[in-house]
Amino acid sequence: MESLLVSTLVVAVAEIGDKTQLLAIILATRFKKPIPIILGILVATLLNHALAALAGSLVAQYLQGAWFQWLIALSFIAMAAWALIPDKADDEDGGAVGRYGVFLTTAVAFFLVEMGDKTQIATVALGAQFHNVPLVAAGTTLGMMLANVPAVYLGEAATKIVPLKYVRIGAALIFLALGLWGIATLLGLFK
Repeated sequence: MESLLVSTLVVAVAEIGDKTQLLAIILATRFKKPIPIILGILVATLLNHALAALAGSLVAQYLQGAWFQWLIALSFIAMAAWALIPDKADDEDGGAVGRYGVFLTTAVAFFLVEMGDKTQIATVALGAQFHNVPLVAAGTTLGMMLANVPAVYLGEAATKIVPLKYVRIGAALIFLALGLWGIATLLGLFK
């Protein structure tokens, strides 16, 4: 359960103010069809994060040892610094759906925009840390949905409820805590 809960919390907080959440807001305000947008986000995230968690788990199987655990701990600390950097939507051209419809447009856009995103990289690190692909992928997907479903329904108003500056600071603190916890474990402070 730890892998599910930690994965959910890390990604839910990291996703707030992220470019994929901004994409959800843009899609919601342009298309005004929340159900296909939410389903597109769900499908894209399940596929993307399952692959990311699998990649992290596979890499961790072949790269055993304390140095790899140090790398994972330091990657969480790097994620803490990255979380402090505000994201902007890379492409705000969401007006034309074309023949593919809102669901497919959302699924493809989310899958592609999530590539190399901090939540995907966090999923790789979580997969490497917990070695439990189904629970990490489920947790990170749940975290994405917890952050994005309200964004779809509330649109731009969601960004005004809690200032993104404070959310980014909270996300950075969570990543920092995970990194420091990993280092403390490596140093034998927690057993």
